[in-house]
Amino acid sequence: MYNAIDKLPLGAKIEAKRIVVTGGAGYIGSHTCVELIKQGYEPIIVDNFCNSPITNIDAIEKITGVRPKVYEIDVTRNLSNIFKLSNIVAVIHFAGLKAVGESCEKPMEYLRVNVGGTINLLQHMQIANVKNIVFSSSATVYGDINNPPFTETMPLSAVNPYGTSKIMCEEIIKVACEYQGVRAAALRYFNPINAHDSGLLPEKPIGRPNNVFPIIEMSAQNRTIMSVFGNDYDTPDGTCIRDYIHVCDLALGHIKALEYLENVEDGSFEPINLGTGHGMSVLELIEGYKKAKNTDVFYEFAPRRQGDIASCYADVSKAKELLDWQTERAPI
Repeated sequence: MYNAIDKLPLGAKIEAKRIVVTGGAGYIGSHTCVELIKQGYEPIIVDNFCNSPITNIDAIEKITGVRPKVYEIDVTRNLSNIFKLSNIVAVIHFAGLKAVGESCEKPMEYLRVNVGGTINLLQHMQIANVKNIVFSSSATVYGDINNPPFTETMPLSAVNPYGTSKIMCEEIIKVACEYQGVRAAALRYFNPINAHDSGLLPEKPIGRPNNVFPIIEMSAQNRTIMSVFGNDYDTPDGTCIRDYIHVCDLALGHIKALEYLENVEDGSFEPINLGTGHGMSVLELIEGYKKAKNTDVFYEFAPRRQGDIASCYADVSKAKELLDWQTERAPI
């Protein structure tokens, strides 16, 4: 018996399946591009580099030996040249603004970029007849009306504009599934931290960091005092509890989601939590970092930050069932 490879002319090259990765130069996006290349896909990165260093592209090449094709463009702009490429089989959509606190200061900008960019992307997918999309959603969609562990069947709510934008994007993607035959997995991330073992892809936001892990690292490296926002929450030590997941595990979840979408019917939409299933407080995270790195971290308590909730961790049974995925690494 002969397969398709046997029938190719001598010297012919098999074209890898192309995945458009919006926001592919960012923290999660760059780690996912590494895994895509390792699994034989060809990522096509779309990024405006507003919150990601272009050096991440060099890092991807150093880790994998492959330099991905990059389009420096905002996801709200005309993407038609990208979708003219042959053999695009799916989109992984990371691009968007992502800071909870900043979203409270700039709500309309978050809706313009996150919601508008998603609509624009779906329109280009329809024209190019690209059916599969893995969407970077968030645990913020569960708001403050549910008690953890959060399950995908819980009602959605939002306590900040960032969360609102993710809920709106999920609803818009559902419409595309129903009326355009799109197949979608909305991956509801919990709190990604840490980095690739090479050390080449640390979380290094441009400007002031908003996520806790780079703030801890900055405090440790620069011997500065970091702020812990709130110590009066209804939690064992008074600080917020989150589900911290190693970013390499998270990246592998996207590969599993792509494989899942290849085998579902047109119109399918599945929200899926990606987390560890366990909560850790901010103080526990700091203490864990200090022990793992054998260093000091200095902090002081500050008032609660607008838009934060006390406790957030996942029920991850659906990811195990549908994607055959679960975390394998300790967060720190």
